[in-house]
Amino acid sequence: MSVEKELLARSESKCELCGAEDSLGIYEVAPSNGSAEQSVLICETCRGQIENPDTVDANHWRCLNDAMWSQVPAVQVMAWRMLTRLRSEGWPQDLLDMMYLEDEVRSWAESGSASDEEKIIHRDSNGAVLEAGDTVTLTKDLDVKGSSITAKRGTAVRNIRLVQDNAEQIEGRVDGQLIVILTKFVKK
Repeated sequence: MSVEKELLARSESKCELCGAEDSLGIYEVAPSNGSAEQSVLICETCRGQIENPDTVDANHWRCLNDAMWSQVPAVQVMAWRMLTRLRSEGWPQDLLDMMYLEDEVRSWAESGSASDEEKIIHRDSNGAVLEAGDTVTLTKDLDVKGSSITAKRGTAVRNIRLVQDNAEQIEGRVDGQLIVILTKFVKK
């Protein structure tokens, strides 16, 4: 059986990421040996946005809420990579937090993605490396722009998120409001 026939049977002739039924084609999930196990069947819309990051429509990828639960490792890898690419939108980070990948699948997902998070390292005021989910403490009273809230020195901000394209910013909740905080005003 050819790779295309295997993928059509596995996916029930639908895009394995968004469920579209038109303009389907094989996409090899790098690094790949070209087999059906290391390929996915996707539509032209998904392919175009995967190959051209400048054309990404984040709302199109809300379909990953379903695709990430696929039992097919190649689909899991593509869902993880796209959610990682879009994590600055907010909602993809929530999906990534829920997503579970076996160790070998996670290694595969990480090996093929030249992610910016390897280049951008977030550090607190003391130089300690910050990671998503950490708890930090404010080192200074901060006026929150666009609101009357003042985040007081010593306030613990739990479960922070890293701003992917800016090493000097993190996101966190203070008094129930999600705010952007400069890393130079926090300590781990």
